[in-house]
Amino acid sequence: MSTVERLSGADRAWLLMERPTNLMMIVALIVLERRLTRARLRALIAARFLAFERFRCFPVADALGARWVEAERFDIDDHVSSLALPASAAQPELEALVGELAGTPFNPGRPLWTFHLVERYQRGSAIIVRIHHCYADGIALVRVLLSLADDPRGSGARRHVPAVPQRATTLAAGLAGLVPAPFAAAVRGGMELVESGFDYMLHPAAASAAARDALGYAGELVHIAALGEDPLTRLKRPLSGARRVAWAEPQPLEEVRTIGHVFGCTINDVLVSTLSGALGRYLAAHGDAITAKTTIRAAVPVNLRAEGEPLTLGNRFGLVFVELPIGIRHPLERLYAVHAAMQELKGSYQAGATLGLMSVVGTLPSPVEEPTTALFTAKASLVVSNLPGPREPLRLAGAVIGQVLFWVPEAGSIGTGISVLTYRGEVQFGVISDRQMIERPRELIALIGAEFERLVCLTLLGAGALLA
Repeated sequence: MSTVERLSGADRAWLLMERPTNLMMIVALIVLERRLTRARLRALIAARFLAFERFRCFPVADALGARWVEAERFDIDDHVSSLALPASAAQPELEALVGELAGTPFNPGRPLWTFHLVERYQRGSAIIVRIHHCYADGIALVRVLLSLADDPRGSGARRHVPAVPQRATTLAAGLAGLVPAPFAAAVRGGMELVESGFDYMLHPAAASAAARDALGYAGELVHIAALGEDPLTRLKRPLSGARRVAWAEPQPLEEVRTIGHVFGCTINDVLVSTLSGALGRYLAAHGDAITAKTTIRAAVPVNLRAEGEPLTLGNRFGLVFVELPIGIRHPLERLYAVHAAMQELKGSYQAGATLGLMSVVGTLPSPVEEPTTALFTAKASLVVSNLPGPREPLRLAGAVIGQVLFWVPEAGSIGTGISVLTYRGEVQFGVISDRQMIERPRELIALIGAEFERLVCLTLLGAGALLA
């Protein structure tokens, strides 16, 4: 890789967001049902992960930009290590280890990623992966990690990684000509979201659609800027930098789908409603004044890659701000409130607008970044990410992958993240938080499970049941 390759605007923005108390680190956990040796993991990383040249580089920023620089003395042993837990260690001990690593900064003079192998965890092994957000977003990195898995058609062979299934917003074209030139240029060039060009003179209908899109993006930025700050709860406390992690037992995805079908809602509606109820009960139990009308916002990443696009690194996602009705206790009432909020966001330009904003911020002098980040993160109390994993069970070096968990970083004043990941027909919640906000995230995990059971009971008993 050339030493003059520049970071895109959005990649640089995530690099600049790094704070000692809020590291811009994506964390993944892979639990294997059979033992894996460090030598075998090291060989896999060398052959498959390092096939992406960027992972041999580290970012170097200056006042106006940033570039990828190849590490001159790259040593894979600096990035692949073994850690030990007591022989009797169970999930709580592994959670504590993941939390400790999530709060440990990278060596800035080396590529910003590590694989930590716990060779003996229960009957198998566990791999804790840390990668700085400036390398890529969650969607891309999930696919990178999937590329480490074996191909089911041949033992030990590299697995084929499918193209991105999600649809993208026509972002760059929609901005053309109707927003300031740096904004449109950053989105088109910095993010490399190159669409098939519009010949507006020959295709006036396309020009009209682009104009509507551009006005939509501009309107969403105004709307987001006008949002009030989220209410002061323990989720808005000052950050300490110490991280706590926990995760729930997987739930059958079909059970979640069935509940949504019964009440005319989506899987995401059910999951977000369950989380909202748990957050409300948790905050109330820890002294926050939660009324029936209390809402907080979650910043939710939205993939903006084109459908069928091959795997590339970098950040190509936007954010939408979702209202969580944490004060509504009745599960069905809360589910419909979430459904209504999610319906309002359908067709929204919020994700495209925030992607464009991050691209612009990443091309401007670094002092501009901090107040912009502070302005937007004040409007949410947590980040909620929902990442799709494969439906079929995977193997890594011949060992079945039993669990996969993933946490994206927060930014600015936000210190709590909730992850939802689906894998082999199951859905799993994970929590990561600064200890000032959620000192024992297992309490929140237990409440998430209890809220889901309330919805299950309500489904079985009928909509007339009152389970507040």
